[in-house]
Amino acid sequence: MKILAHALPQLGIAHFTTIDVEPLAFVQMAARIGYARVGLRLHPAFPGAPYYEIPVTSESMRSMRACLADNNISVYDIEFAVIDPNFQTATLAPILESAATLGAQRLSVCGDDADVARLVDNFGRLCDLAAEHGMGVDLEVMPWRTVGTLASATNIIQASGRSNAAILVDALHLSRSGGDPADLRLLPAAKIMSAQLCDAVAVRPKTNEALMTEARSERLLPGTGALPLQRLISELPDHTKLSVEVPTIGLAPEQHARSVYVAAIDLLTANALSA
Repeated sequence: MKILAHALPQLGIAHFTTIDVEPLAFVQMAARIGYARVGLRLHPAFPGAPYYEIPVTSESMRSMRACLADNNISVYDIEFAVIDPNFQTATLAPILESAATLGAQRLSVCGDDADVARLVDNFGRLCDLAAEHGMGVDLEVMPWRTVGTLASATNIIQASGRSNAAILVDALHLSRSGGDPADLRLLPAAKIMSAQLCDAVAVRPKTNEALMTEARSERLLPGTGALPLQRLISELPDHTKLSVEVPTIGLAPEQHARSVYVAAIDLLTANALSA
């Protein structure tokens, strides 16, 4: 990603960064801070995880659309579906309808089904459903799930044969899965549409449980840890949409979201100046 100091990329913020803030307030907060777009959690990432419903014909949808317009901010992606052995594509139809009404471009998913043929089939069907709404699907690597490496995610999207399929590059997951920013050179640029920035300590957690805990509650502000973020940014295609995902623990949501924004902008500025 070629970054000029006078033209830094616009940043998005993943809802998980301050997941307790409901969507309307989340959009308003993001706009005050300077974010250009948001991701919204409209589906639970795991059992019991918080999420929000915005039905197409509801008052909440009308309020959200007005809020987005008033604050000159957009919804980029919708999270988060797990394609596991019990996955049914049709259950996501209402969510994709809401996503399209909000103007979202991507749906984020992960793969957790050891039956690779079934996983590819379900992923492809979901891509087809998303395409009906003018959206694409980003498959995210998570090292504790079946699709736990960049190579396995690449195999899934290639096997699906869907043009709207891509990979979501999460800085933490790429590192913890044993990947390196240079690995992105092996992928077609069109298959890297979205990337999430955060940081972490140098030592990789030893168990899947510890990996999940780190991802959900122990991420660091971009540029304050040991992840090779400068190299990652440099390897991303120019069209990749950048966002931040650093869940807050015990901090005031807006204070935390602002700290994440400042840290990310500082990182991008440093990257531009060193280019």
